[in-house]
Amino acid sequence: MDIEPFDLEALADELHEIVPGFSGLHAVEKFSTGQSNPTYRIQADSGTYVMRTKPPGALLKSAHQIDREYRVMQALAMAGIPVPKMLAITGEDSAIGRQYFVMSLVEGRIFWDPALHEVHALKERGAIYDAMNETLARLHMVHPAAVGLADYGKPGNYFARQIGRWSAQYEASRTDDLPAMERLMAWLNDNVADDDGRASIVHGDYRLDNMIFDAHAPRVAALIDWELSTLGHPLADLAYQCMQWRLPHESGFRGLGGLDRAALGIPTEAEYVARYSDRTGITIENWPFCLAFSFFRLAAILQGVYKRALDGNASNPERAREIGRAVPLLAEMAVAVTREGA
Repeated sequence: MDIEPFDLEALADELHEIVPGFSGLHAVEKFSTGQSNPTYRIQADSGTYVMRTKPPGALLKSAHQIDREYRVMQALAMAGIPVPKMLAITGEDSAIGRQYFVMSLVEGRIFWDPALHEVHALKERGAIYDAMNETLARLHMVHPAAVGLADYGKPGNYFARQIGRWSAQYEASRTDDLPAMERLMAWLNDNVADDDGRASIVHGDYRLDNMIFDAHAPRVAALIDWELSTLGHPLADLAYQCMQWRLPHESGFRGLGGLDRAALGIPTEAEYVARYSDRTGITIENWPFCLAFSFFRLAAILQGVYKRALDGNASNPERAREIGRAVPLLAEMAVAVTREGA
């Protein structure tokens, strides 16, 4: 099924040219999930592939750098981090009129609901969360220079840089006045800690549904969607995932808030954080700040998604409008987290 007005003949010729062993393009089908970079299933005589592209239209500066996704996954494969195999990447003058890359299709399970209701054994639910924890710890223990990523991020205080970046992105995509976001940005700037010198490869969007699990075992087969990856503080990744424990389940986020985690066989936030600390040796400090920062960053990202929907450039416009309305909720939750550190 051809979702976009691609010139399939030109695309087939290009894929044959750049993807080793590629032959016989049959279909290009857009995945229904995902907001930022449109992603497609490629069916061909030679197999099934995944194509990830920049979105069409005008883009915010520094956004949608899919060449960074390609580079980091290609590098991390050398360190044994579970990622799809990178096969080819184009320039902006590709057959579809924008940059894209092609990677292998990883078969397995994707869990969209962190309550894991489709997993019936409590022990397996706990094992899935432990696999996520173990994969995150392994990622943060990779030395960037050892895999050719010493220059993958800027030096200096990661949190300070990110607050500046996402504040600017939020302002560029602002659609309404949100007093909670204004208070939050001021609080984060006033409470950012001095740089402790710790820098890891951070995924930037580390959450359950960005992982493909083995079909038969609680093992992460592939960690995907690396658009927001960089060199940064590992606690930012950990706090970003731990928002899941606090976000309401009855919402577009489908968090763990309001659920009986013990009855589900899912660890508490404190247990998850402690296990990560044991695995990495990283002392958990300034946790309310890390969490508030994560809520703020997600709010800024989703504001950008919402703005693209209004401008007609979102990958999934209906879903984009829905999550754009959640920005005030995230800002309010972040302000509440700041009081935990009072």
